[in-house]
Amino acid sequence: MEIIVKIGQFLLSISILIVLHEFGHFFFARLFNTRVEKFFLFFDPGFSLFKVKKGDTTYGIGWLPLGGYVKIAGMIDESMDKEQMKQPAKPYEFRAKPAWQRLIIMLGGVMVNFLLGFLIYAAILYTWGEDYLPVKNMQHGVVVDSTAYQAGFRNGDLILSLDGNQVDRFSQIVPTILLEDVNTVQVKRDGRTESIQLSLHIKKRIIKGDRLFSPRYPFIVGGFAKKSVARNAGIQKGDRILRIDSIETPMADLLKPALNNFPNQEVTVTVLRNGREKEFTLTLDETAMLGVAVDLISVIQFETKKYTFLEAIPAGVAKAWESGKMYLQQFKLIFSSETEAYKEVGGFITIGKIFPGVWNWQSFWGLTAFLSIMLAILNLLPIPALDGGHVTFLLYEIITGKQPGEKFMEYAQLTGMAIIFALLIFVNGNDIIKLFQ
Repeated sequence: MEIIVKIGQFLLSISILIVLHEFGHFFFARLFNTRVEKFFLFFDPGFSLFKVKKGDTTYGIGWLPLGGYVKIAGMIDESMDKEQMKQPAKPYEFRAKPAWQRLIIMLGGVMVNFLLGFLIYAAILYTWGEDYLPVKNMQHGVVVDSTAYQAGFRNGDLILSLDGNQVDRFSQIVPTILLEDVNTVQVKRDGRTESIQLSLHIKKRIIKGDRLFSPRYPFIVGGFAKKSVARNAGIQKGDRILRIDSIETPMADLLKPALNNFPNQEVTVTVLRNGREKEFTLTLDETAMLGVAVDLISVIQFETKKYTFLEAIPAGVAKAWESGKMYLQQFKLIFSSETEAYKEVGGFITIGKIFPGVWNWQSFWGLTAFLSIMLAILNLLPIPALDGGHVTFLLYEIITGKQPGEKFMEYAQLTGMAIIFALLIFVNGNDIIKLFQ
């Protein structure tokens, strides 16, 4: 069921983005009285799942979910309609329009994607606000994974700064380390300030998916499993687990290692309840589990920033800008042979996995906004067959006054399509390889 929810969210998200991106081209084409012959969600080589003609335009849904397109009359595009291009230019065709109008038509999709990203972010901030974990609220420090431990971090470290610069939000720590090429992290440990050097190996591990840190917190009981030995023994919600027999467990990350010492044994669990310590004796089974869940709401001090309608607008612009900046910074990593980030670039499976396994509208719209910004940036790349390629040629025409020849444009389109298909094979091939690793 979880994978179906992920696929459903992914398909809905990209469908919204594709339709609105192509509508951007469609809108400006119609604004300048340019005929649009086809408007399709997904590609339709050979046949389509649905189509209907209204006026001069055929609207439809293709069967190949690799994108979408509008076929603008008198334009060399992925349709490679050479016969049309052999005829004299007609007033309603793309090639008959001034270069500045053609430029706006080609930028229409990108403009809509940027605008959509900003609007979605603004709507999210206005509707739900912004939940985040301030670093200053992490009074118990962090729990480290094996990679962070190898780098020199320890459980309980308080993160102070990155290369001497303070970071406000916990969620910014690892992305900043990677994207800003941070070399040192300053932490507070046992009352002392220490500086930890970050090697290239650590950054490679982050790219491969290592999280480095998670918040450290005490274990306060928030719920029970169906067959919970802790509940049967009298432990209640709100109890803070302090020790297992003589083993101190002041923090949640210490509880499981302590319990692993007592499979199929009787143990004494000490909890703090209403300021007083209470002891409970119970017998663990072979799993050595208490059957309790932590109350994350009470142990992790998140903050929520609320926005009025007017406040959400500039905040949405700022969030869209930061998303675009972060995505551009990732390109630097991808083209770096040292980080080998290109090995981790993924395609449709990777994108689909970032959606949650349960339907959550806040997460859905947040990811859709980010993908909209990502789609805008990708389409601006100066690769023939992408909007950015057409924009490059149009800027050349505007500056020089010379229009590239039709043969050149045909070859450029074919080259661009070959590059795009090669990239699709590469990124989706990475996805398939990861499935078997």
